[in-house]
Amino acid sequence: MDFWSIFYAIPYGVRVTVGVLLAVYLIHLSRMIVFIRNDSMGVVEKVWSMRGSVRDGFIALDGAAGFQAEVLRGGIHVFPPFQYRIHVKSLPSVPQGTIGYVFARSGQPLYPGQTLASLPQNVSFEDARGFIEGGGQRGPQRQILREGVYAINTAQFVILTSDGNHAVKLSGDEASLDEMRTRLLERRGFEPVVIRDQEDRIGVATVHDGPSLEHEEIIAPSVGTDARDPDTYHNCFQDPERFLIAGGRRGRQEQVLVEGTYFINRLFATIDLQPKTVIEIGKVGVVVSYTGPRGDDLTGTAYKHGELVESGKRGVWSRALQPGKYALNPYGVRVIQVPTTNFVLRWIEGRSEEHGFDANLSEIRLITRDAFEPVLPLSIVLHIAYEDAPMVVQQFADLRLLVEQTLDPMVSAYFKDTAQGCTLIELVSKRAEIQALAVKAMAARFSKYRLNLMEVMIGTPRPAQGDLHIATILDQLRFRQVAEEKLVTYENQRKAADKERELRQAEAIAAAQSDLTRSSVEIKIAENKGSAMLAVRQRDADGVRVTAAANAERIRVEGNAEADRIAAVGEAQARSVKAQVSAFGGPEFQLKKELAQILEAAIRESKNPLVPQVVIGQQDGRSGTAVDALLGMLLSSKTGPAENSLGR
Repeated sequence: MDFWSIFYAIPYGVRVTVGVLLAVYLIHLSRMIVFIRNDSMGVVEKVWSMRGSVRDGFIALDGAAGFQAEVLRGGIHVFPPFQYRIHVKSLPSVPQGTIGYVFARSGQPLYPGQTLASLPQNVSFEDARGFIEGGGQRGPQRQILREGVYAINTAQFVILTSDGNHAVKLSGDEASLDEMRTRLLERRGFEPVVIRDQEDRIGVATVHDGPSLEHEEIIAPSVGTDARDPDTYHNCFQDPERFLIAGGRRGRQEQVLVEGTYFINRLFATIDLQPKTVIEIGKVGVVVSYTGPRGDDLTGTAYKHGELVESGKRGVWSRALQPGKYALNPYGVRVIQVPTTNFVLRWIEGRSEEHGFDANLSEIRLITRDAFEPVLPLSIVLHIAYEDAPMVVQQFADLRLLVEQTLDPMVSAYFKDTAQGCTLIELVSKRAEIQALAVKAMAARFSKYRLNLMEVMIGTPRPAQGDLHIATILDQLRFRQVAEEKLVTYENQRKAADKERELRQAEAIAAAQSDLTRSSVEIKIAENKGSAMLAVRQRDADGVRVTAAANAERIRVEGNAEADRIAAVGEAQARSVKAQVSAFGGPEFQLKKELAQILEAAIRESKNPLVPQVVIGQQDGRSGTAVDALLGMLLSSKTGPAENSLGR
């Protein structure tokens, strides 16, 4: 049974179905019809051609067999059977906020020393034919891709993004592409360089492509920084081609990046983030530049410690930077901060100021005139003028070297010389005088080094370890001072007691002030009353005087009359008494009579008992009352003289 017999034995419907399937299969094998989605592209590979295969490069430009320069976009495409192979790939895309890198498989070779390939002008990576015909170079490209979707021939170009590699796989190039991707990941090359303002940092660029630095240069000078020149302005290394056109060189760059976002090819330039130069208030920054053109010396012939140049030139800048923040390349310049406020240096072992210039200073060992060896703690206040700061740095390079190599020996020598001219007691007691002399003497010396000496403060000399003699002298001085202070204290206490007494008196006067005021008023009132009474009394006295004068005249008249009367009565009584005496036998009898009358009147008027409680005794042992004595006297004969007197 032959083939046709068997073929016709098959049912018609089956034969049609098999024929259709066979035709579809043959069409698929022939790759005549290709469907490409709109989010994809087709890389065309010509399997055979009457023109042969590619003779130069990797991409066929003249219809020869090989990968073709043009790509197919979405839709249905018809080709001659069995002549083309279509590689359908997703369109390469660069995610938002990232960077894409391009590696060209075909093109002109790189020049010796060239790191990255140059992109011809007015050509994009989506035009593979224009890239090759325009002289595009093979290898990693300087031009990067920003975010977006690209219809790039991934047979000619390998696109490296943060999501992965976009390429038609070829044997032999995977290792180099993986190495390139690893390098980019290490440099965070798929991310833009972001410098935030709150971080106070700058970006230092190191370019890996372009001509090398000139001889003796360590930093590449700034180029292409003028935005008004679009042909050379590279916008902070974001356009490598313009950077090289402007004359940029490979190596670490003088120009730095400040706050902002930069899309920089990390294969072209790496960025090192460094802190800004911050000069605090109270300090200035002396700049030592390692790059730039040679400058003229601005110090003059009298200055022998080095050259000072204008800002921007190589060397020590003659003008210091004022307090603030500066975007200075730390690899191109060194900024030495010099305090312009007063700062203290302490010659005290184990004690140092925050600036640290006096970290290695210690007390000065002295020898006095009386052979004592005290240790002297010392502090000095210095000031460096703003305009003198560069000269100070030029002379000493570092303030710590200035302190240790110049100021320490000079200050130590001065105080050692001073100590040899005075005793230990004088060194202690005349500290103020020594300080004043030290300020005056050392100020002139310090001015030679552009330093202003503000103050010298001497501490109390102390004995060295194991020295007991100084302690004895200081104890004696201490006792003497205590005694003097006691005298002053006692004198002050006495004055205080006097003042306290005056205070108490004043307080008492103040407390009695109301009474004093009231009594003063009362005195005034009394004085007024007294004046009134005096006037009344004077008036009364005048009346009394008048009355008295009248009374006196009356009394005188009456007295004269009374006297005349008494005289007449007396004469009459005398004559009567004389007659009675003569009648009673003499004067003594008359006297006894009168005494008896007086005694009778006294007994009658007296309130005392007639018989006294106390008896007065006589020396001869006899006793009697006063009445007895009086009676006895009356009856005695001792009245004789009286009688004689009466008789006369």
